Amino acid sequence: MKGRVLIVAGSDSGGGAGIQADIKTVTALGGYAATAITALTVQNTLGVTAVHAAPVEIVAAQMQAVLDDIGADAIKTGMLGDVATVEMVAATLDRHARGIPVVVDPVMIAKGGHALLAADAVDTVCALMVPRAALVTPNAPEAEALTGLAVNDVDGQRRAGERLCALGAGAALVKGGHIAGDVICDVLVTAEGAQVFQSPRIATRATHGTGCTLASAIAAYLARGESMAEAVRLAREYLMEAIRRAPGFGAGHGPVDHAWTTRERR
Repeated sequence: MKGRVLIVAGSDSGGGAGIQADIKTVTALGGYAATAITALTVQNTLGVTAVHAAPVEIVAAQMQAVLDDIGADAIKTGMLGDVATVEMVAATLDRHARGIPVVVDPVMIAKGGHALLAADAVDTVCALMVPRAALVTPNAPEAEALTGLAVNDVDGQRRAGERLCALGAGAALVKGGHIAGDVICDVLVTAEGAQVFQSPRIATRATHGTGCTLASAIAAYLARGESMAEAVRLAREYLMEAIRRAPGFGAGHGPVDHAWTTRERR
């Protein structure tokens, strides 16, 4: 049975992003989620107020424990935090996860503006994680930081995606949620070319954890054997519906409804 996803990311005490969103997403899509927690964050819908990083050797040990026993059909990385953690995760992938597709969500800044990746670690993510990625999923500001290119429109997204593929990524999904407009365009760049996915922008505050959720949904579909383009399409559909059904919790950027698929199956 396929569907095992190892998630390497930080914990969100508010439950809307990070490991919590990842586990909910993979489970809601019928997969099995295992985790390696990189950091504890103190946060809610209003923002992040503290971060406590896990020792790098414990991050690596969590990954190895899962991969040596349970195994994984896909791996998703999220918040890595600093250079030492990025280096350890990359090395552990090389030792224990050869041949497993890795979805790299280069988490840099929380929705409320708190930095989740040290400034000096951006180049390390570029050098070590992007080449190990079957797919890298930056939003527009993250794509600009990783490539040095302006990402203000679909052409900019395509160029950034091409640059990320040139840096070694198997594919790049450059997301357009941060680009103004009534329609959100996400651009998937692969060796076959570029594909644009469009959806109407939903007027809502429920955008907390959307990047984590999308990347984990893609990983869940890849773990089930879907092609890259189909995994992206299905994951976007899942996320859009989760946003539409958001429960309205919190006074800030609220969480989406990760569990809507479980109610559909009843």
